Amino acid sequence: MAATPGPIPATPKPIKFGTDGWRGIIAADFTFERVAQVAAVSAHVLNQCFGEPTGSRQIAVGYDRRFLSAEFAHTAAVAMTAQGFDVLLSQTFAPTPALSYAAKQRGLLGAIVITASHNPPTYSGLKIKGAFGGSVAPEVTQRVEALLPNPPAPMGGAGQLETFDPWPDYCAAIQAAVDIPAIQAAIASGQLTVFADVMYGAAAGGLARLLGEASVHELHDQEDPLFGGHPPEPLPQYLGELLQTVRDYPAPQGGVKVGLVFDGDSDRIAAVDGQGRFLSSQILIPLLIDHLKTRRGYSGEIVKTISGSNLIPAVAQLHGLSLHQTPVGYKYIADRMQEARVLLGGEESGGIGYGHHIPERDALLSALYLLEAVVTSGLDLSDYYRLLQEKTGFFSEYDRIDLPLASMEVRAKLLDQLANQPPPVIAGKAVKDCLAIDGYKFTLADDSWLLIRFSGTEPVLRLYSEAQTLEDVHQHLQWAQQWAASFS
Repeated sequence: MAATPGPIPATPKPIKFGTDGWRGIIAADFTFERVAQVAAVSAHVLNQCFGEPTGSRQIAVGYDRRFLSAEFAHTAAVAMTAQGFDVLLSQTFAPTPALSYAAKQRGLLGAIVITASHNPPTYSGLKIKGAFGGSVAPEVTQRVEALLPNPPAPMGGAGQLETFDPWPDYCAAIQAAVDIPAIQAAIASGQLTVFADVMYGAAAGGLARLLGEASVHELHDQEDPLFGGHPPEPLPQYLGELLQTVRDYPAPQGGVKVGLVFDGDSDRIAAVDGQGRFLSSQILIPLLIDHLKTRRGYSGEIVKTISGSNLIPAVAQLHGLSLHQTPVGYKYIADRMQEARVLLGGEESGGIGYGHHIPERDALLSALYLLEAVVTSGLDLSDYYRLLQEKTGFFSEYDRIDLPLASMEVRAKLLDQLANQPPPVIAGKAVKDCLAIDGYKFTLADDSWLLIRFSGTEPVLRLYSEAQTLEDVHQHLQWAQQWAASFS
């Protein structure tokens, strides 16, 4: 089924950076002229922020597998060399964390990545990564936006443009963090069967590079700018083929089947258990914390966004680990990773990163750790999760929905209501606490919660809930939908 394009606006939207980068519809908002403009200013801002500590004038440029991504990346590279900066341009598509790793490992000013991550096929985007190997802070992208009308003058003569392959060094780094021979041995013996849905994205071929060509059953690895007709986002509604494939595959007696899912630029992950059931990062993050603490001996702070499951603090407490909570957006986690000793930072949408690696979400490293956890424990991922629930005494269900609103005016009314007259009761339960660091997260009398957030750029309401039963979760979400509808 082909993707159905929406109406193309006659006037491009203003260039605004969201939770991770600037994104827009190709040929309407995201054009070669605007990419050159943003890349040139971004180079100057990276130099202002990281030029002194790095002593570098070099920036890496990479890209995903979207329509015209390689061409947009070349345009960005040329624009930055015209400003006097040296550029390392990727020879091929690569995961976004591979570019972040290159920035840190090579001592660069940073990296520019042409990607719209999990957005629909009509979009492209541009992410800015700092010299430290992660997403730059909001203050940095705000500086880029502010300088666009009056960009700085070129630094001098033209810079040098070279090409490089970001894959080998990146793969070597994450292989060194994991017991690769143990995973390979489990696969070779038939005790572990691995499937990977790369969703036509930049993770294609990644696990084969890391584990060996014959180690993984990879789905949707071919190039397809339409991503099979849906966004390359690791959500169950887009994973029917993987779910069915894992479910139907005959595993050997005592063997474990694992499905792994990667978004368009391979910085977000989901998984599938041996029965073909979808597992979000709400399940994977607690599991990874337990594995890294008990079997690898890592320690440090756990960082979660406010939309993360309450099982995350429960597992952190089980292991005596401190917890820090941030707004939604991995750049906030990356900021914390530079301030504190962090074991793991994770977000509900699938981004998970590690303090001993780079302050960046990394789906391929997360995939290797999940495989290592299965091999060392001998457990199916869902069995491992249930064991953690029993250890902590915390059992819950989770769901979220995105609710389109009639207009930005309705959005403004809802925001005003939440700020000035927040509900004292939700779905028949008293509200006992409200956290407003990003939207409004209401903790209810039974310790379940409902989070109401707004898209910053469009009339969309994001609703999240966790409770003891899925029925309670859906009651909370239904209440929020009805509440929002009353202001339309």
